[in-house]
Amino acid sequence: MSKPVKTHRHLARVVRFSPSEIKAAMRDVEGVNAKLAVLITKGVGSMACAYLFSMIALASLPAILTQAGALPSGAVPHFLINPGLILIVAWIAQTFIQLVLLSIIMVGQSVQSDAADARAEGTFTDTERILDALSLKTEGGLKAILDAIEKPRA
Repeated sequence: MSKPVKTHRHLARVVRFSPSEIKAAMRDVEGVNAKLAVLITKGVGSMACAYLFSMIALASLPAILTQAGALPSGAVPHFLINPGLILIVAWIAQTFIQLVLLSIIMVGQSVQSDAADARAEGTFTDTERILDALSLKTEGGLKAILDAIEKPRA
């Protein structure tokens, strides 16, 4: 039976807003659009942004509860049930976050995936080169050293 993977260490690294990690991720990609997509994807993928989006979503809750009759209108400050605030929250949540941010995040994830694939391919190539040099059957590397050692001296 395999041990469960502990994600708490990985989750903490992924959800925090780290400017140094964002800069490193942006160095992996080329082009203004790719850098902007990675910047937004990394920023939106942080807990700070999740808290911000939660506050935006909760801003309209008092108005909804008042309209549903769950709260009396006098129990909530007037600015929280102002129709203008509700319209702004609806526009931000439905138009900007869902339509605009979603496509940017998808591009950012694609760019990050391509950069990760390039790093993985480089690692694989380096590993093949090292294994080839360590092989006793391949010319160069250890084979050349062994042949030199085993060669009779004149």
